[in-house]
Amino acid sequence: MPGHFLTSEQVIFFQENGYLTVNNLVPPGEIEQYKTLYEDFLSGRINTGANRSDLGAGLGKSGAKENITQIMWPSDFAPQLMSMPFHERALAISRELIGADAEMDFDMLINKAPHTDTPTPWHQDEAYWLSLPDKRAASCWLALDPATVDNGCMWFVPASNQKEVRPHRFAGPKGGALMCDAGEEEGIPVELSPGSCTFHTGRTLHYSRGNSTGEQRRAFIINFRPQSMIAYERARGFDHGRQNAADRKLQNQEFNQLP
Repeated sequence: MPGHFLTSEQVIFFQENGYLTVNNLVPPGEIEQYKTLYEDFLSGRINTGANRSDLGAGLGKSGAKENITQIMWPSDFAPQLMSMPFHERALAISRELIGADAEMDFDMLINKAPHTDTPTPWHQDEAYWLSLPDKRAASCWLALDPATVDNGCMWFVPASNQKEVRPHRFAGPKGGALMCDAGEEEGIPVELSPGSCTFHTGRTLHYSRGNSTGEQRRAFIINFRPQSMIAYERARGFDHGRQNAADRKLQNQEFNQLP
């Protein structure tokens, strides 16, 4: 899909409000490939080791094994993702939103299984990151299932990207997720059909309710920032939980040998 994806009005909306909805980034036929691969991750057929965690540790009430499943760097374990439509199109759009020097910083999967009913607390992504000289960033949140208010669609606080980062604290007794003081009365829910996505800045306040439905709420997220800032992070040992190259190579070999 060559050329520009966005209108000038969309870019201005993102700059002013800190988020943007892009419909049908990945068409239905292509989204099925992602669902199949996603299930390989969730089932453990693709072994991601320490890159898998419970983002909702200490927050859930369902007794589920994982309240909110988070898998960091899925493209390290399934390298073909890098040449599939989502990564390529999201990168192109991120360059329209934050500049031609944007590159992928990291990717991740976040799943809310049926009836886990664990909210992702209000937060700003920038609270998780190093303080960078250049704070341009765009996170793309792709829905693989219908994302609704009841199963955990994203909520954003418009124009919060133009204010300072609020004080954050750990959301649960076991650490993990961060949270800040905010509420739904400030925000706007953004429901999505499968294959549609949102982009938001690192300073945009956002959250999602827990999944109270009987269906999955699978999301695929990619974060982008200027290449020079990625180099700045890595030089200071900040790699968003990436495993070492030897571990990734071994696990990729194991997955490729599975029947």
